[in-house]
Amino acid sequence: MFSILILTYNEEKNLPGCLDSISWCDDIWVLDSGSTDRTVEIAKERGCRILTRKFDNFGDQRNYAIDNAEFKHGWVFDLDADEHFTPALREECEEAVRKDEKSAYYCACKVMIAGRWLRRTSGYPVYQMRFHKLGEIRFVGWGHGQKEGPAKRGLGYLKEPYIHYNFTKGLADWFAKHVDYARREALLRLQLEKEGDAQAAAGEGGAISRRRRLKRLFNRLPCRPFARFVYQYFLKMGFLDGRYGLQFSLMYAWYQFTMDCIYRDLKSQQD
Repeated sequence: MFSILILTYNEEKNLPGCLDSISWCDDIWVLDSGSTDRTVEIAKERGCRILTRKFDNFGDQRNYAIDNAEFKHGWVFDLDADEHFTPALREECEEAVRKDEKSAYYCACKVMIAGRWLRRTSGYPVYQMRFHKLGEIRFVGWGHGQKEGPAKRGLGYLKEPYIHYNFTKGLADWFAKHVDYARREALLRLQLEKEGDAQAAAGEGGAISRRRRLKRLFNRLPCRPFARFVYQYFLKMGFLDGRYGLQFSLMYAWYQFTMDCIYRDLKSQQD
């Protein structure tokens, strides 16, 4: 068995479905960032244990839970409230706990929109470190998300994904959230330029390293919003995902445009 941590902020709409998918878990923690809706009330009603902390970044948020939650089990899976577990993923995680060969594991997600998996447009599989043994690895804030720190016994890959319903609050919420994400990614880009690519890539390996190197290379290209659309819709064959593939590709072209505008503004302030 393993514990589960859920990060929340005004997730009364998403949290019940997330909790339904992990009803088998006997140690669920919710780290809330100051919700003003019924999120915390729902979590308490469902038997979750609660921590609160003002959000600064995903890495520090998850590290806070590592340091302050009294987890029942030695392994923890990190979820967000708009993400669901599957029976197959649970089985694979339990097998990883039994084998105890690695410090942590990368896991990919299936991005859903209107009940449909965007298999091609989303670039599946995109991995994040989500399953880890306490005391053997920590998180590092990275752009709008997080990445893994050094692992005592290395990292592995889980084959089974979790399900990400990241449009359940509507498109207006998605766009508002991604303005903040764009700012964080622009700040990261400035940081990488200052540190140098070689230093930023130190210690990375495998598929994760390749993805991050491609990201740094992409930041040097002109016409990035158009290039991103072409990559997702044509090169990744997002057109096979139907009208939602087109919608998703256009949304991320807008996201890239927003990110580039914020980057240029921040750059001009430094010059």
